Amino acid sequence: MKTQKPEVSTVLPQKIGYARVSSVGQNLDSQMDALQQAGCDKIFSEKMTGSRMDRPAWNQFLEYVRSGDTLVVTELSRMTRSLLDLLETAKILEQRQVNLVSLRENIDTSTATGRCFLSMMGAIHQVERELRAERASAGRSSAKARGKTGGRPGTDPAKLENARILYENSEKTAAEVCEIAGVGRRRFFSYIAEKRAESVNNIS
Repeated sequence: MKTQKPEVSTVLPQKIGYARVSSVGQNLDSQMDALQQAGCDKIFSEKMTGSRMDRPAWNQFLEYVRSGDTLVVTELSRMTRSLLDLLETAKILEQRQVNLVSLRENIDTSTATGRCFLSMMGAIHQVERELRAERASAGRSSAKARGKTGGRPGTDPAKLENARILYENSEKTAAEVCEIAGVGRRRFFSYIAEKRAESVNNIS
């Protein structure tokens, strides 16, 4: 008598979309259309500010997604609130063996280029943290020597330098670079001009 082999359930990997706008008055249609055109099998969407930790649709996505699936977003800002949040989210997805695709930034972590981009972002973030700690320590020492405390905050030079490095070594636009690095476009362009002026002066 032949024994029947148990049926093996095979679940094919899915493309799962996530769409978000920050307020009720905004429209999700353009994101939904783009995600559908990208071939998403299922889409989670919500109208919720990115600064909120309790995003119901995002939590539903995390419960639904399985190893081998791919998360598709129209742009990284729809998924994360900051560079640190991006790195933490990417780590969670990697641990669960879920690929990430961002249509606007042309990122796909199933490719070597996509993984390299996230690694570069992680390196920039680490450098930024170390530079910030060094400046804070130097600032405290200087203020203590002068008998002063506090000061008016300005644009973080490390963020500007990180943005410049990314801008000059990738195909990303200035707007994309400024959003990733967390700097204003006007200040970024001023910083670029200052650096180029310094280079010209050094040559001459």
